[in-house]
Amino acid sequence: MGIPKLLGVFLVMEMMSGFRFGAHGLSMGYYVMSCPMAELIVRNSVIRALQADPTLAAGLIRMHFHDCFIEGCDASILLDSTKDNTAEKDSPANLSLRGYEVIDAAKEELEKECPGVVSCADIVAMASTYAVFEAGGPVYDIPKGRKDGSRSKIQDTINLPPPTLNASQLIKMFGQHGFTAQEMVALSGAHTLGVARCSSFKNRLVDAVDPNLDSGFAKQLTKTCSAGDNTEQPFDGTRNHFDNLYFNALQHNTGLLASDQTLFSSARTRNIVNGYAFNQAMFFFDFQQAMVKMSMLDVKEGFKGEVRQNCRKIN
Repeated sequence: MGIPKLLGVFLVMEMMSGFRFGAHGLSMGYYVMSCPMAELIVRNSVIRALQADPTLAAGLIRMHFHDCFIEGCDASILLDSTKDNTAEKDSPANLSLRGYEVIDAAKEELEKECPGVVSCADIVAMASTYAVFEAGGPVYDIPKGRKDGSRSKIQDTINLPPPTLNASQLIKMFGQHGFTAQEMVALSGAHTLGVARCSSFKNRLVDAVDPNLDSGFAKQLTKTCSAGDNTEQPFDGTRNHFDNLYFNALQHNTGLLASDQTLFSSARTRNIVNGYAFNQAMFFFDFQQAMVKMSMLDVKEGFKGEVRQNCRKIN
């Protein structure tokens, strides 16, 4: 059988089976019949955005994480506040999130192509995978079929991990969502991209400087933060490139957040950090596996959610 025929058979199988994921109604080929251009439209929106501003890769990945950890992967992070409700996006923990306009652009194009079909939750999830790849990280696919939620409340963001947690606290918090310590460390590797504001780590510089912080790096950070709490510092030396340099930084006690450096200072997670610092391919593999798992957290299916026409408000 020739390659074209094989591809044809594969496509038919995908359309029939949809590559369904266990009890979830999610599948790799969820939109293959209802909106076959869906993935391409989202990918092109991400590519255009990153060509104009490569720093948005970190924002799109972080948006997906902050969405899934609150109420599951249901695009609750995208909902705007109303006069009667302060939404998640206006929480102090989310004020530095970026990339909303990328999701809006993809949604606008998708509504023209196939109205009322592709959920905002799926757009956020897909955008994060393309952001990882375009920044030099692994290529991987995620199942689709999430529905959009209707709840978005600022008080729910208390469930996001603050930058001051130690390894034991992180293991416990991620464990409540079904993640192992190894998966938690792999997901933390997303900090290979992006920056943090001084307000997130200045506590490590005051009074007695954090003993797990390299003294030279501490002086550099003190100088950086003299410009104010909103001053930004990259997590590692390649802020727009997805690699394992983040883990190398932890080995040298130059992790930016307390919740970063604790992964190396704690005996429970140090060997995982060393493994990823030594073997980037292993980090990439574990990261993509953990991201697929995260993308399926508490998803809403069928009548438990909706497909928003505008990602910023419920229908």
